[in-house]
Amino acid sequence: MSKKGKAKNTVNKAKHTKLLNRKKAKLKQEKETRKLRLKEITKQGQKKPGPTK
Repeated sequence: MSKKGKAKNTVNKAKHTKLLNRKKAKLKQEKETRKLRLKEITKQGQKKPGPTK
């Protein structure tokens, strides 16, 4: 016998997908900011002259 009404897991699946997408976006954003920060640090390191004797 088939069920009547809406499907059982659709709401939970939608919420789960939404949360996972939010998590992936957050991780991607953190990765980008980390990469930019490292680029800035390397640029600063290249600007500074080394110690001379």
